[in-house]
Amino acid sequence: MKKTVFLFFILLGLNLAHSQDKNKSVTFEVKGNCWMCKNRIEKTAIKMKGVKFASWNSESKVFKAIIDERKCTVADVQEKIASVGHDSGEYVAPEEVYQNLPTCCKYRDPATSEMDHGNHK
Repeated sequence: MKKTVFLFFILLGLNLAHSQDKNKSVTFEVKGNCWMCKNRIEKTAIKMKGVKFASWNSESKVFKAIIDERKCTVADVQEKIASVGHDSGEYVAPEEVYQNLPTCCKYRDPATSEMDHGNHK
């Protein structure tokens, strides 16, 4: 009986410790310029399994998310965002994908930072 009670508490403790690591708030830089970039970045992230919340600020270039680390990693999210044209963390967007972005979204071109990007939502 003592072994059963002891085992129960061990398993309960492991379960509680595991569930506390479930959701993690993450922040990293993502390159982009405008509201179209914002839509592309956020939609790409939120469609991923394990991403519970995604928000990108076009002025600060800061991306914030809540992820379930059991289903995806920060690197997974960064890689997926890069795959749609936005440099993210250690991941660089493929040149062909970047070149197919609308002109205002081409953040590598210094001239685009001077464009009127509007405040569309």
